[in-house]
Amino acid sequence: MAIQGQPVPGWAEWASMIISIPSSTPGSTYPRAAITGLVLAGGLGRRMGGADKGLVELAGRPMVEHVLDALRPQVGPLWINANRNLDRYSAYGHPVVSDTLQGYMGPLAGVLSALQHLRTEFLVTAPCDAPLVALDLVGRLYDACLSSDADVAVATDGRRQQSVFLLLRAGTLPALESYLAGGGRKIDTWFSQMRLAEADFSDALDTFVNVNDPDERHRLEARLLSPVGSR
Repeated sequence: MAIQGQPVPGWAEWASMIISIPSSTPGSTYPRAAITGLVLAGGLGRRMGGADKGLVELAGRPMVEHVLDALRPQVGPLWINANRNLDRYSAYGHPVVSDTLQGYMGPLAGVLSALQHLRTEFLVTAPCDAPLVALDLVGRLYDACLSSDADVAVATDGRRQQSVFLLLRAGTLPALESYLAGGGRKIDTWFSQMRLAEADFSDALDTFVNVNDPDERHRLEARLLSPVGSR
């Protein structure tokens, strides 16, 4: 298996943990326990000089911590997709899922690995370099998916899709395996083969503020640390 970490609970233990989790977040009726969260931290960080972006500090904490804190109350199990620094990611106490495809194939490779081990009905993803994740991200994606009877729900900013903010049904695994085995890599091309729903986050654009390079990190950090800065 590709899951690594501090001793990882067996799936029977996971099931007992899921049952004990509240069925929804405050103000929402979606089944939190049926959704596994995945923080995507498996990239090469080329624009960050090759740094592991999830571990780059922002306002005194690695960026992955900001995303974990935002997702934790919204999901049941919570995993991290990483291909480097596995010990550091494992220290957060969540299973670490490495890509089963070699060669840093992009975010879909991380999604694939998670789907291959998934034991819940849904998987939701967010990138490690977007530290201002909306606290209702999962509920809104879930509502969009169910209302359209879709395979996948993707967040939009009102103008374009934000393609790594996804909620997927477990049953999308065969289609994704086939797409990647055929050489596909682009998320939007895979979307064209699926029943896709969009969730409008034009009122929560901070969700999509991401940190790709040192300049962006400095700007966002200055904002977060200012007296009137937001989370």
